[in-house]
Amino acid sequence: MTTRTQRLDDLPFTGRHRRLLTGSGVGWALDAMDVGLISFVMAALAVQWDLSSTQLSWIGSIGFVGMAIGASLGGLLADRIGRRQVFAATLLVYGLATGAAALSTSVAMLIALRFVVGLGLGAELPVASTLVSEFAPRKVRGRVVVALEAFWAVGWLLAALIGYFVVPTSDNGWRWALAVGLVPAAYALVVRFGLPESVRYLESRGRHAEAEEIVRDYERSAGVTSVPEDSDDTDDSEQSVAEVERPPRGSVWAPSLRRRTAALWIVWFGINFSYYGAFIWLPSLLVAQGFDLVTSFGYTLLITLAQLPGYGVAAWLIEVWGRRLTLGVFLAGSAVSAGLFGLAETPGTIVAAGMALSFFNLGAWGALYAIGPELYPTPVRGAGTGSAAAFGRLASIIAPLLVPVLLGAGGNGLVFGAFAASFVVAAVAAFTLPERAGTVLDER
Repeated sequence: MTTRTQRLDDLPFTGRHRRLLTGSGVGWALDAMDVGLISFVMAALAVQWDLSSTQLSWIGSIGFVGMAIGASLGGLLADRIGRRQVFAATLLVYGLATGAAALSTSVAMLIALRFVVGLGLGAELPVASTLVSEFAPRKVRGRVVVALEAFWAVGWLLAALIGYFVVPTSDNGWRWALAVGLVPAAYALVVRFGLPESVRYLESRGRHAEAEEIVRDYERSAGVTSVPEDSDDTDDSEQSVAEVERPPRGSVWAPSLRRRTAALWIVWFGINFSYYGAFIWLPSLLVAQGFDLVTSFGYTLLITLAQLPGYGVAAWLIEVWGRRLTLGVFLAGSAVSAGLFGLAETPGTIVAAGMALSFFNLGAWGALYAIGPELYPTPVRGAGTGSAAAFGRLASIIAPLLVPVLLGAGGNGLVFGAFAASFVVAAVAAFTLPERAGTVLDER
């Protein structure tokens, strides 16, 4: 008898999938917008509040401390109370905290609120990618998850536009920019009531009638006749969750999973270190090179535009080359681009190298989010992606703090040389991951 998950895997991509992708993607874009805005806020506050590089480093890093904790807790909660519930809660948390941060009257207040923002941001990303990957048809799963990750570029582009057109306009421009962050709080209602819960999660909790209705809904959208599982159609009212024999949770460090977990953690660490070290500091580094605030924001906007084609190419290659090769090649391209950016001195070479770094780096991010959920069985899928993201967030904490130290020791060359080395290590680890393109997601 065909299982519900097999029925989902065999469906074509339909309007229901598109609705889930768009609904999750909007939340993803809002997340990126919030992360991107802080780079412009830092550059503005450095001038307005006369902040030291240490203070700016903590403003940039503290959110990632929260993200590290949030990613780990979010993945665990997603396996226990559901993907959709956690997704909506994270949007609410970081949306309200970002709005409150617009009212900050001191560095300490801003840092405290950025930590809370990070808790929500960190929990959302692995949960959203897990939810989308569990619904995506097997033949296009990688491409769909990369498309979800492409919404990150949309959000970062929005941040760049807000940074360019809003932040420099007045002393309160950075406050108005952060106030936009209230939007995710309202969008949490759309996620909670407009998106479906994971069928795999519902089945693991014995909620078979709910799972069956969701699968039938997706089959109806594809014009497919439902073939339900007789053995699983027990009404939820007759079989309480407490009575269901749940599968063992296991561990992401079980003998069969430990090698892929270690490699995935290394990739996450390397890509976080380089990405957030570079892009959180980018507007401030350009200002330090002598460009005025508006010019540095304009260059950052141009560099950000290259993220979109990076995702587009990765989304195509991931089903042609596979996950592992696509991820490895884009990480290698990121390493070369980072090295070139460190050597760039003229406006033209700075923008060109920055756009190349944007293209390859964000394409690598898309491939990474596609490969992560496919590495783990359902009982630990949220925990596996969440724990890897949490470990990676440690690098995103360290990198913004380390940039001023490296800058003082060897200038931009040393800063971006360190980022290039980090990309190389991540690329080597990526080539050790198993290739899971076109396979069925493991249930146990």
